Amino acid sequence: MTAPSAHNVSEREARQVAEAAREQDWRKPSFAKELFLGRFRLDLIHPHPLPAPDDVQRGEEFLAKLRDFCETKIDGARIEREARIPDEVINGLKELGALGMKIDTKYGGLGLTQVYYNKALALVGSANASIGALLSAHQSIGVPQPLKMFGTTEQKETFLPRCARTDISAFLLTEPDVGSDPARLATSAVPTEDGSAYVLDGVKLWTTNGVVADLLVVMARVPKSEGHKGGITAFVVEAGSEGVTVEHRNAFMGLRGLENGVTRFHQVTVPADQRIGPEGAGLKIALTTLNTGRLSLPAMCVGAGKWCLKIAREWSMEREQWGKSIAKHEAVGSKIAFIAATTFALEAVLDLSSQMADEDRNDIRIEAALAKLYGSEMACLMADELVQIRGGRGFETAASLAARGERAVPAEQVLRDLRINRIFEGSTEIMHLLIAREAVDAHLSVAGDLIDPDKSLGDKAKAGARAGGFYARWLPKLVAGAGQLPTSYAEFHPDGYPDLATHLRYTERSARKLARSTFLAMARWQGRMETKQGFLGRIVDIGAELFAMSAACVRAEMLRSSGEEGRPAYQLADAFCRQSRIRVEELFTRLWSNTDDLDRKVVDGVLGGTYTWLEAGIVDLSGDGPWIADATPGPAKTENVHRPIR
Repeated sequence: MTAPSAHNVSEREARQVAEAAREQDWRKPSFAKELFLGRFRLDLIHPHPLPAPDDVQRGEEFLAKLRDFCETKIDGARIEREARIPDEVINGLKELGALGMKIDTKYGGLGLTQVYYNKALALVGSANASIGALLSAHQSIGVPQPLKMFGTTEQKETFLPRCARTDISAFLLTEPDVGSDPARLATSAVPTEDGSAYVLDGVKLWTTNGVVADLLVVMARVPKSEGHKGGITAFVVEAGSEGVTVEHRNAFMGLRGLENGVTRFHQVTVPADQRIGPEGAGLKIALTTLNTGRLSLPAMCVGAGKWCLKIAREWSMEREQWGKSIAKHEAVGSKIAFIAATTFALEAVLDLSSQMADEDRNDIRIEAALAKLYGSEMACLMADELVQIRGGRGFETAASLAARGERAVPAEQVLRDLRINRIFEGSTEIMHLLIAREAVDAHLSVAGDLIDPDKSLGDKAKAGARAGGFYARWLPKLVAGAGQLPTSYAEFHPDGYPDLATHLRYTERSARKLARSTFLAMARWQGRMETKQGFLGRIVDIGAELFAMSAACVRAEMLRSSGEEGRPAYQLADAFCRQSRIRVEELFTRLWSNTDDLDRKVVDGVLGGTYTWLEAGIVDLSGDGPWIADATPGPAKTENVHRPIR
């Protein structure tokens, strides 16, 4: 039996595969989902949920040990210089239990909550982002998370103790010619005749941790046949299995210590009891795993923001120009204010989403996606502003600074390291589409058949009746709300504090405006709505800003109520909301006033060769090699560069 080629897939087939993998139901409330529908459900996030005292104690004890390890055992400059994490550092993390932060204690893990797991990633990521990526890939998307959610008792008992203490895991989905379109997945898993195993063939690209991994989660296509449903399926694969070859260790502009490579499977036998879930459930498993797994990236973005703020503060206190600190010059001071306010908001978004994930009372698939999207974009902006504040020293490497006697501040490295977060685990563009799909889910559930060309007239008539009833109830609620009442959210304006209530009223009004804009767009474009990616991206960006404003206000009030840094927290939340509102207003304007149509014409011209004259006057020394490497199944073409940690 041979697996069918998955390379030639129509656009419609690709959408159907992605849609089938979505979680279809909303069994729990979602603040962000309600926000996109124009319903500002502050009660879902306020009062701010808090972790249990036992979870706090366990988490703080581990953070103290991890901090000491980071300060005494990690040499970030060495990792950058040698482009690898030393084995002794990885072994030290194993002894500390860092591989098992999210694994239950009954399997030998630390059993940390999502909140403290993220705090740990922010801490270790501030020491070196490559280490943060290694731990995140291992636990957030590697073997532990899918087994925790979908594994059998036997699988958990077999693999989780190994993952908690000794074995590094990796997640293998992407292929040389398959990125965010899994319908084209080509790696095959063909069942043996007796059904006891599967035989894997294919090539996987950008396998984070793959170069040093002991265990792999592999997504492969099982061909449909008698007794086999087929489809994209998840497997746990021993990295040392015969036929598994790491053909190349990739090198990147940032994260130089990242053990990321190209892995080939040639006639690799995988026992059937190492399949995760049923056949055909692989993509759903991957996407469900990512719902909370995505929170690891904004965790490291928060850590980077805190580091940028510290460096900006200390440098500005030292550096003077024209008789005063550079921070006292408005052009520089505004950048520092942006870094401080945005770091506060990102931590608010992360902690709120993480605590909701721990309590498991809300569906946070949109919140986690928004946290990833917003965190990755804003962290890059903050790092870029730090480089600008540092001037020439921001562009200079830490090694060069140290060599001439100055503090080795790796500002340019942080900017390079952060850049991948806008691509990792769903690029910004893909995240826009993913979140937009969830944001319009309520509309498609009642009116989707109206714009589906495959539906009959009878189906369309039924859909029209459903849609009429839904919109008759929904649209009137978008006209007025609490945001128009001056007394709403009064608890967010205590005496002597900045007025955060006005920002929450703005958020409530903007949520209704956002929902009205989405409805108008659906009425205008109907079935062509999915092609309006510029519009959908702005809708999502507005939602991200509104979510961040809400989280910042709720966090500030929580800190005030608990007697902590209430006044400065209120000031930071106020600053962030004022900055955010400016961005929101610009995005609302650009929903309808933009160059999207003209841009498409220019793109057609570029692809059609209309502007090739514009490329004159340069040389391109990249050569004429293939844009996408050959990934034809077969024996390994190079030596195995897999590097087990000793």
